[in-house]
Amino acid sequence: MSMAAESNNSAGRAANAPMVEDLQGYHHNALYLIVAIVMIFLTMVLALQPLYLSRVLGLARENAGFVNANIQAITELVDLLFVGYLGYISDRIGRIPLIVYGFLLAGITALLAPFDQEVGALLGLNALVIFYVVRVLMSLGGTLIWPQIATLTGDYTRQEDRPLLLANVGFMMAFGVTIVYAVFMQLPEQIGVTMTMWLAGLFALAGAWLARKLLVETMQPKMVDRSFPFKDVWSLVKQEQGLRLSFLSAFTARNDMVLVGLFLMTWFVYFADLLEKTSHEQAASRAGLVIGLLGLVVLISIPVWGRVTARIGRISAIVIGLLISGIGFAAMGLILNPFSWWIFLPVTIIGIGQAGCVLVPQTLALDLAPEEIRGSVLGVFNTVGCFGVIFFLQVGGLLFDWLGPTVPFIFMGIVNLALFAYALTLMKVAREGPKLAENLDLSSI
Repeated sequence: MSMAAESNNSAGRAANAPMVEDLQGYHHNALYLIVAIVMIFLTMVLALQPLYLSRVLGLARENAGFVNANIQAITELVDLLFVGYLGYISDRIGRIPLIVYGFLLAGITALLAPFDQEVGALLGLNALVIFYVVRVLMSLGGTLIWPQIATLTGDYTRQEDRPLLLANVGFMMAFGVTIVYAVFMQLPEQIGVTMTMWLAGLFALAGAWLARKLLVETMQPKMVDRSFPFKDVWSLVKQEQGLRLSFLSAFTARNDMVLVGLFLMTWFVYFADLLEKTSHEQAASRAGLVIGLLGLVVLISIPVWGRVTARIGRISAIVIGLLISGIGFAAMGLILNPFSWWIFLPVTIIGIGQAGCVLVPQTLALDLAPEEIRGSVLGVFNTVGCFGVIFFLQVGGLLFDWLGPTVPFIFMGIVNLALFAYALTLMKVAREGPKLAENLDLSSI
């Protein structure tokens, strides 16, 4: 089926689609299932990358931090070029077509990824170059999926129930991450890296089929004859200081899980023979357990954050989340050996803070985004997040290689604490001035 036909079908479905009030529990459950599948795929690809580069492509330790971060940063740069525009496209044709095609692109390229050496030999190119291209295509598939999932969550909710339903979505995100690191990252030692990568591709293809069958649109595409509404979004950002804070939080928070997953896995894999005299596969398995704990903490914390946000407000919850996250990242600087059990303490603190930093800014952005340009606003929100991932990965990769494996975490902690100070000031001013409080949307939260 062509994209045009799929889009027309989507628009036709939207015209007869249920309103938010008409949605049943199984509609939400379908969304939660798709969220878990996309997180399993995205996390598996990221977690396998350091092990794949080490074992299959033979990347040396001296360049491990830079190359791993550089690959991820390039994928984010490509995402940056598309994510805002895709949000606008979703306002025109609906969310579901983009989700389905994203899953297909991600799944097919993941199945092809283990053949990069053969393709490189055929084209006369270095296998690492082929891997760069494949990772970019997998990431682009994820960019088609994930922002539209977030926007669809906004379509499925109202302001009063949004924190709790977004908490459920966040719970399934964390579930997907946790099961990858706790279960699937034990597979490379048993079945090999190649088979595990193929498994990730199969998850993505299953996600395409399930999204096509189970998800429904609740919005009627309205922006048929409009270009991207830059003026509308910019006016909204200038008017709503709460939206500015949510964007700044997206700049720092979206990269948290990427930063922890990538640099912790790289630290374990490339320092295994120095610190513990163990194989890279065993080190990846141990790293998977540590990062799995992080996911478990996020899993447990997100429902709590949903209730806390509904009770104390979005801004206050962001302040608390940034403080906890900043302390956890800074405490990573005290860890000398990642194989030590002491690493579980800062990782637990990071997980608690991470849950709030991911959930609450997105909730606030959805609250403040008008329905007719919700996808466009979320597109800008995710674009800011892409900038953050690129910045922190590039800086973190250099810090990892030049100053040590804990320095990227310390840097992240400093930035989170600086943003915490800004958010705290904003919250205090809002309490003193009713006009600012109205802009922050505190009075109704």
